[in-house]
Amino acid sequence: MNGRQRLAAALLIVGGLLALLPWTPPWAALLAGAALALTLGNPIAQRTGVAAKHLLQFAVMGLGAGVNLTIVARVGSQGLLYTLVGLLATFAFGAWLTTRFGIAPKVGALISAGTGICGGSAIAAAAPAVGARPEETSAALAVVFLLNGVALLVFPLAGTWIGFDPHQYGLWCALAIHDTSSVTGAALTHGREALMVATTVKLARALWIVPVALVLGMWARRRDPETSHGGRLPIPWFIGGFVLLSAVFTFVPSLAPLAPWVTAGARALLTLTLFFIGAGLTREVIRLLGLRPLAHAVTLWIVVAAATAGAIHAGLIH
Repeated sequence: MNGRQRLAAALLIVGGLLALLPWTPPWAALLAGAALALTLGNPIAQRTGVAAKHLLQFAVMGLGAGVNLTIVARVGSQGLLYTLVGLLATFAFGAWLTTRFGIAPKVGALISAGTGICGGSAIAAAAPAVGARPEETSAALAVVFLLNGVALLVFPLAGTWIGFDPHQYGLWCALAIHDTSSVTGAALTHGREALMVATTVKLARALWIVPVALVLGMWARRRDPETSHGGRLPIPWFIGGFVLLSAVFTFVPSLAPLAPWVTAGARALLTLTLFFIGAGLTREVIRLLGLRPLAHAVTLWIVVAAATAGAIHAGLIH
């Protein structure tokens, strides 16, 4: 390695350690990795790419510890119909936008998953299921994290302007904001009731990661059978692990105090993964992707948020 490469390798190590700190935002890790790759390059891109692939799967599995199946069953049974309709509508409109904007089908599918379920966590689960390339995953994650930041500013003002009460506002946040962290941040501005409704409903929606990832995996392998391991659908062990951990921490009360620690560790791994994914970006990839994924994500999000707000205001969702 020359001096530039040694510096880049050292910064990769430092950045990876910083990404594991509990207060490091996932979006900051993704941007830091991308900035490093685009300025100094990534001399160990193959290694960080392999690490990202495996860490992503363990991170998704660990997130299952934070999903209480009892709450999911109660909330999910109450809103199963409109949740399913909302997901189907999001993916249908997202597929149409994918064609209209001419972006890669897997990028469109990942953005739709992030918009319809729970942002970065859903994208993290869906990416290996569909066999997305690191740059495709990066594009979807980047635009979703950007919109998370926008939601923190826009939703409190919009909720007040629309006239939502705390319960309605919390429901809207849970159904129309991507990541759980942004849902809680936006809901908190309208009080405790809004926060409780938002976190509970978002928790229930998180379990949709499992069927959606499985369906997307089958879709991807039917679309591209040459990369489908002989036409067979490989078992996504990390999805099974997600459900298993959810069940263990739900039905073994003595382990409940450990759930926040396992979830925190999983989020730290996810943040580290995002740093490595960002470190895999190149100028050629950015030029190839362009602004079309952003336009796709913004359009899809505005339509979903507006439709959801209208349905809540009309009493169709409660």
